[in-house]
Amino acid sequence: MSKVMSSTPSSQATQAPPTNYAKSMAIIGALFFVFGFVTWLNSVLIPYLKIACELNNFESYLVAFAFYIAYLVMGMPAGWLLKKTGYKKGMSAGLLIIAVGALLFIPAAMSRTYALFLLGLFVQGTGLTVLQAAVNPYVSIIGPAESAAKRISIMGICNKIAGSAAPFILGSILLAGADDLVTSLETMDAAQKAQGLDALAARVITPYLIIMGALILLAIFTYFSGLPEVDTDQEDETVAAANTGKTSVFQFPHLVIGVISLFLYVGVEVMAGDTVISYASSQGIPLDEATRFTTFTLWAMIAGYVIGIIAIPKYLSQQKALQICAVLGVIFTLSAIFTDGYVSVLSISLLGLANSLMWPAIFPLAIADLGRFTKMGSSLLIMGIAGGALLPLLYGYLADVMNPQQAYWMMVPCYLFILYFAAVGYRIRTR
Repeated sequence: MSKVMSSTPSSQATQAPPTNYAKSMAIIGALFFVFGFVTWLNSVLIPYLKIACELNNFESYLVAFAFYIAYLVMGMPAGWLLKKTGYKKGMSAGLLIIAVGALLFIPAAMSRTYALFLLGLFVQGTGLTVLQAAVNPYVSIIGPAESAAKRISIMGICNKIAGSAAPFILGSILLAGADDLVTSLETMDAAQKAQGLDALAARVITPYLIIMGALILLAIFTYFSGLPEVDTDQEDETVAAANTGKTSVFQFPHLVIGVISLFLYVGVEVMAGDTVISYASSQGIPLDEATRFTTFTLWAMIAGYVIGIIAIPKYLSQQKALQICAVLGVIFTLSAIFTDGYVSVLSISLLGLANSLMWPAIFPLAIADLGRFTKMGSSLLIMGIAGGALLPLLYGYLADVMNPQQAYWMMVPCYLFILYFAAVGYRIRTR
């Protein structure tokens, strides 16, 4: 029998000793910086590979699909891996897997083979699945439960500072002069066109070699760091009593609803960040200028994280912050649909503000009181990141058959479901 309970995440793990708290937060912050940088490179790779590999909108959004579908495919294996290795070794393993994915970009660029680029993105997504399955519950339970959203907001700032820098840095390398190149390709013969596109594809080699080296160094550092392990298999008396007789993570309705909410949230977040460059271009804004809008999106997210750090839990509960963000998501989406030009594109960027506190609130609310099911529950939530694979792909299809602006209608029901989780869904438990 199910019922609705009003509760916040309770203590469900052995927390890190106070003397290690600041050090642990610093190391985790570095990891959030890494996967923020790697993740938000996709916003540049989509228009870049669309040119270099001669793709349509649907094909170009396979970049997001290949990257984020790894979370669905590898989510449960990541949970099993963490059961064997613990959190710290799992973090190092995740970093090394991402490095392998970055390495695959080298032969992909040299042969200008889109399928190999997609394989590299899938491998990177696999590494990030392991990394996120480790670091997100870790930061949620390393301190007081009621301030979990605040800690995740701090991590979010690290993530989005990296994310805002990534499209600017990579975009200045990969998309420099892209508009002129596209124009000149129309007048080139087949040999000249192939040579121009090969030169464009080769631009990705040096940046990804640097990324690979940095990931390997960070993996070694994390492995030998003094990062304390936390034990999520221990349960306090209240949680243990509530979980008596439970044999499956699917016996927690609030978790299942949270997974769906996170699936939809990641989808709309990825759409806001990864489609805005192409959308700006469709609104007549030059590509060199359009690359800035992803950075604007991430600045808006950083602003939201700062608000969360200040306001949660002193002025706002995690669930109330999530409700506000969901409403803002609907408002900014409608603004993008019913306006044009810079105002419309900036409305998509402002979705960064609406999305900012969704992950910090959804994750701790969804894993509340899971006790010994926390690792698998976390893995299930990480699988929800597959929303970033499927929803942008659907957007790309709708952009081709309708137009890029009207395709944003699909965001509205996503934000409304998240609003339901924030108002009611997070409180549903099963005896």
